[in-house]
Amino acid sequence: MPGIDECLLEAMALPGARGAALVDWSSGLALGTVGESPVGDHETTAAETAELARAAAEYESFASAGEDPAAAVPGTTGAAASAHLAGPPVEDLIVTTRTGYHVLRFVATSFDSSVFLHLWLDRAEGNLALARMRLRDLAEGLVLR
Repeated sequence: MPGIDECLLEAMALPGARGAALVDWSSGLALGTVGESPVGDHETTAAETAELARAAAEYESFASAGEDPAAAVPGTTGAAASAHLAGPPVEDLIVTTRTGYHVLRFVATSFDSSVFLHLWLDRAEGNLALARMRLRDLAEGLVLR
C-alpha cells in the first residue's frame, strides 16, 4: 500500500498529468505535492481546491439523504454499508477548463476523512475516464503515515 509520495508519483504517471496533490480540505493545506501547479504555487492551489471540496462535501444538496446504505453499496448490508457511507457523500469532483481537467477524489480515512487527491490533467493529452479509475484505486490503497 503506497504512502503519500508513492501515491502522487503514481498519479503523475497518468497520460497528460501536469500536477498532483493530497490536500486536507478542512485546513486547505497540501500534505504532499508533485509536478506543476496551475497558478505556480501549490499552497494556493491547495487552498482554492479545498474550498471547492469543502462545499461539495458539506452541502446538503450533495448528501444522499434518505438513501438506503445497502442499496448504495452493492454486496454490503447493515453496519458494513453504513460504515462505507461514513465519509463524504461525494466520491469525486471534476472541473473542466479550456486547457485541462481538475479531478478531486475524496479519500476515506480512519480518522475524519477530510483529505482528497487533486490531479491536474492536460485536456489534449489526458484521459479523464482512466484518471478517475486510477485515482479511485489510489485513494482506496493510500496509507496515511
